[in-house]
Amino acid sequence: MAQARSLDGKVVIVTGAGRGIGREIALLCAREGASVVVNDLGGSADGEGGGDANPAHEVVDIIKKEGGRAVANLDSVADAAPAANIVKTAIDAFGRIDCVINNAGILRDRIFHRMSVVDFELVIKVHLMGAFYVSRAAANYFKEQNSGSFVHFTSTSGLVGNFGQANYAAAKLGIVGLSKSIALDMQRFNVRSNCVSPFAWSRLIGTIPTETEAEKARVAKIQAMGPEKIAPLCAYLAGDLAKDVTGQIFAVRMNEIFLMSQSRPIRSVQRDGGWTPQTIAEHAMPAMKGSFFKLDRSADVFTWDPV
Repeated sequence: MAQARSLDGKVVIVTGAGRGIGREIALLCAREGASVVVNDLGGSADGEGGGDANPAHEVVDIIKKEGGRAVANLDSVADAAPAANIVKTAIDAFGRIDCVINNAGILRDRIFHRMSVVDFELVIKVHLMGAFYVSRAAANYFKEQNSGSFVHFTSTSGLVGNFGQANYAAAKLGIVGLSKSIALDMQRFNVRSNCVSPFAWSRLIGTIPTETEAEKARVAKIQAMGPEKIAPLCAYLAGDLAKDVTGQIFAVRMNEIFLMSQSRPIRSVQRDGGWTPQTIAEHAMPAMKGSFFKLDRSADVFTWDPV
């Protein structure tokens, strides 16, 4: 007897689905029975250009050849009206929407003192504002049908830290706050919202500098982690199998799935009569210093090879 497909009857939007992680998510969701809106602007990894319809249509063609249902959408997530049209595409083609997977993204890495306003604003626009625009466009449909799921992509660049990614880290940590707020605000309508932090080789990761031996070794490890490893968790979170999972942050690295922590107090100090700058220096900081976080990067936390 064939195993039941987890997304039969569902309609899923995957942004940035023409290549890399998004492509693998779209293909797996279709294989799990979903009708898929394959959104991809067709631009470069740094957000330049656009209008290349081939990546999105190629994914749609694969899905259809495998007997699935899919439509292509070339709108940008980075502005409200085109982002809303992505959701409209799902409604027009399939009559409903059950999950939004906010995967679309760009990278413009610069060390902070060299980062331009354009570099910062464009990355925020695509990642954080894009996740908001598409999610907001879907929210009323989810409310009316009393169901729905959001899957947002975050990154250990924001959750932990990394060099040269102030724009990307700020956007990705902002997405964590967005996801948690959606989960809190929309739980009454049976709507779920979760984050996924992927470790996988993609076109964006291909922009990481490889000038030093350490950088080359780091990229070589990432290249071994295929984007197809990220798709199963996203397909799971999209469907009813995950009906009790909301407000969480997961990371995926090869065959490992991590539940990531969320900010909570870890130490406290109090002083009768309150504090002065001097007593903070003399008492509060020495008491808490043992619990300070180091200036860690993702590689300092995930120190073992992918499993």
